[in-house]
Amino acid sequence: MTTQPTLLDDPNYNPNRLLDTLQSKLCLKNDAALSRALGVAPPVLSKIRHRRMPVAAGLMIQIHDATQLTIDEIRTLMGVATAHRWFRPAEQATDKAGSDVDAGREPYHG
Repeated sequence: MTTQPTLLDDPNYNPNRLLDTLQSKLCLKNDAALSRALGVAPPVLSKIRHRRMPVAAGLMIQIHDATQLTIDEIRTLMGVATAHRWFRPAEQATDKAGSDVDAGREPYHG
């Protein structure tokens, strides 16, 4: 049985660059101050910094809320390739009655 590679196995993954950038952007002196700003326990940032725990989706949202960085920018700072973007073009999205349900909406870039 083989295990799937994780984010921690990715040689490009660099959580320190993300955490250092956040400290600079928020004008904070250390990880303790950063943990307070993000609303997480200090050991969480320590585990992330020492690559024992990946940056979870919930933390990325907290980072976005605190800094207004986009999720793509956060992932780039971590050295992680941007996730696939799935959306249906407006001309293909129709409801059961056949009307265009996405008319006038921006495509989803999740």
